Amino acid sequence: MHDPLRVVSRSTSLVADLNWSHTALTERLGIRYPIIQAPMAGGPGTPQLAAAVSGAGGLGVLAGGDLQPEPLRLAIAELRALTDRPFAVNLAAGGPAKIDPDRIARAHELLAPYRSALGLPPDPPAPPDPPEFEQQLDVVLEAGVSAVSFIFGAPDPVYLEMLREAGIATLGTATHLLEAIVLEEIGVDFVIAQGAEAGGHRGTFIGHPEQGLVGTLTLAPLLAKHIKVPIIAAGGIMDGRGIAAARMLGAAGVQMGTAFLATPESDAHPAYKALLRQGSEIATTLSRAFTGRYGRVLRNRLSDELRAHEADLPGFPLQLYLTQDLRQAATERGLTDFMPLWAGQGCHLCEMRPAAELIAAWVGQVEDLLGREEPLEVSDEELARWIDSDLPLVTFEPLETVEDIDFSEGSESLHPGSADSTQQPA
Repeated sequence: MHDPLRVVSRSTSLVADLNWSHTALTERLGIRYPIIQAPMAGGPGTPQLAAAVSGAGGLGVLAGGDLQPEPLRLAIAELRALTDRPFAVNLAAGGPAKIDPDRIARAHELLAPYRSALGLPPDPPAPPDPPEFEQQLDVVLEAGVSAVSFIFGAPDPVYLEMLREAGIATLGTATHLLEAIVLEEIGVDFVIAQGAEAGGHRGTFIGHPEQGLVGTLTLAPLLAKHIKVPIIAAGGIMDGRGIAAARMLGAAGVQMGTAFLATPESDAHPAYKALLRQGSEIATTLSRAFTGRYGRVLRNRLSDELRAHEADLPGFPLQLYLTQDLRQAATERGLTDFMPLWAGQGCHLCEMRPAAELIAAWVGQVEDLLGREEPLEVSDEELARWIDSDLPLVTFEPLETVEDIDFSEGSESLHPGSADSTQQPA
């Protein structure tokens, strides 16, 4: 799927809008640039970061999946007080793992040495009840946010219909084609194509996690080819070069998380931020030691030493609760050996600059690569020739070569009603 070449008659000139930033995403959400900030729960993602991204023309996202209804309501109110621009809330669509006493006991045993090293009691506090998805949904519906994104599963179509009736856009996360098809069939507005390079939790909800380790350069065009819903590329995109590449691969926008980790608006610990640029493309690993669900992190002592025992650990969010006070103590002391250092493979490209400055720099890079925002003016003579040709002044798909055009009578390639001609770029 490609961006259609949008042709519009304006008085005495024909304007062909080739603006890279005009996509289904920007049009649907009323944002200037097709750049989404990944939610990044557990510290780095803050209302301040989301507000900065939204204020700079992107779509800031509030991580709400682990918040009970009242804290979620307060976080949305805080974000709304910081910006009048559109923003999204991210929720977890998958249910919690079943309680397995044997796994929980084994986790206590495995975590005991680290708890002792940090001066914590042998046993962690009793885990809280996970937030109810329906109650979280009530909060976002009441707040009337611009968009809701989902991870870890496909929400019930009934919930999507409620959001649709409220005018709230929906984004689902897929790590392979089957997941994308499922999300399209239940009616999400956009599909986030989460490549294997992405930092943080893996969104895989069908099949083994390894099946979801498809690189962004493969996943984005694959989904763009096989589904009609516009896609958002995520994973390994760290600057304007990645944004331009994603647009050329058929994405209607990008989602970037690691690229914002070192910003002053991020609440990542200073020691965590310092490690990002010291890393390399092989500095990260997939681990479920911290939360019970696989996610990409910078390697540290905890992830390395528990790797051989990951199959023994309880699922998400039980392991998250079992490590909660351990992670908190490590963060308070700046001990990165025991922190969940979520990071994508592009972490070495992180910059310690405000989010608005980063977005402005990325936009400049994209425009250098794909062209500026100025429209292409066409003379009256060219307009007259177009009209005389009897071709309709409508959208059409740009083609790679003249040979790609089917001039046969009745061909759909020159008609706006064909299936592909109505697709927005992905």
